[in-house]
Amino acid sequence: MNIVERLKSIGPGAMVAAAFIGPGTVTTASVTGAQFGYALIWTIAFSIIATIVLQEMSARLGLVSREGLGEALRSQFDNEVASAFSIALVVSAIGIGTAAYETGNILGGAAGLEGLTGISANVWGPVMGLIAGALLWSGKYKLIEKALVGLVSLMALSFLVDAIIIGPDLGALAMGFVPSVPQGSEFLITGLVGTTVVGYNLFLHAGSVQERWAGPDELNESRADTVLSIVVGGLITIAILVTAAAAFPVGTQIQNVSTMAEQIEPLVGTHAKVLFGIGLFAAGFTSATTAPLAGAYATAGALGWDTDLQSTKFRAVWGTILLTGIVFSALGYSPVQAIVFAQVANGILLPIVAIFLIYVMNDRDILGSYVNNTVQNVVGGVVTIIVVWLGLRTLYTVAADLGVF
Repeated sequence: MNIVERLKSIGPGAMVAAAFIGPGTVTTASVTGAQFGYALIWTIAFSIIATIVLQEMSARLGLVSREGLGEALRSQFDNEVASAFSIALVVSAIGIGTAAYETGNILGGAAGLEGLTGISANVWGPVMGLIAGALLWSGKYKLIEKALVGLVSLMALSFLVDAIIIGPDLGALAMGFVPSVPQGSEFLITGLVGTTVVGYNLFLHAGSVQERWAGPDELNESRADTVLSIVVGGLITIAILVTAAAAFPVGTQIQNVSTMAEQIEPLVGTHAKVLFGIGLFAAGFTSATTAPLAGAYATAGALGWDTDLQSTKFRAVWGTILLTGIVFSALGYSPVQAIVFAQVANGILLPIVAIFLIYVMNDRDILGSYVNNTVQNVVGGVVTIIVVWLGLRTLYTVAADLGVF
């Protein structure tokens, strides 16, 4: 496959990249770069590898079995209690979780537009939400895919050019790929990996590849799409970290990422401010579109509903998630308790889904000759162990914040 064919194959993988590069990623990467310079770039490099490993499995499952991850999870358990628990966990963690995070997605993108136009984010938020809703309501997968591919390209251009303009220290940048754990960086390491290896993206990918490709004969195209898109997504995250690392002395505390555009303007000029604002808008809008879509794929699949984009129940799920974000963004309110619940639920779900994914990828009844080989199982196992550790860290952090410990 030549480079032109590879570029033409970009689609579902770009939707995954669009989903994980949201305002949360922009915030975490910016805070990390300002506080620790280039030292934690290796964490993003690891995250890229881990995401490719898990997303390739998810995409292969969807292409070969023609089932989403939600359907596969639902059908694997004969025990009614285990089946009910798995369904409840998926619906709560993914459905409620994406609804809780949707407010931040919308407000993050709106903050980028506020910086560019001066109009309040509370005005831009509902407007963005309604446009995302119109895009999803069209029920046209190719239109949704093209819009998101375009916005990921816009993000890449904005953040990569910003990083070049600001002039990073190339020697320090190269050393950032050597693993190190500066004192006090553990939480941000967890955050960088956690904002890239996202549980609901596994549901999104398994569903979206079925809309794009007909079956396992196109597996090579799917893999090329996955690798290229996620690498580009990782480079965008690195560019955001590099911009903050080059702009501020090590140890700088960024209190509000939406003001970072104003903070870097005196250092590198108006162009960097405009580019950062455009990138923040694109990050918010893409996540505001993909989070409801992922929530719908996961919830509908787990409940045994039709996952067709024009299905009434499918639309009802993503519509509820999106409406929640629109309402709270208009009020300028972040549902903290719901987000805490989502963190706990996702902290439990991600390790379970990762373990289940490895398990189902070895089921010959479902995948035939397309089951994992030994290398895929070993690499997937290592990634899963780290994901389990991240899940436990998330639970511990939330418990500590609530005063349990």
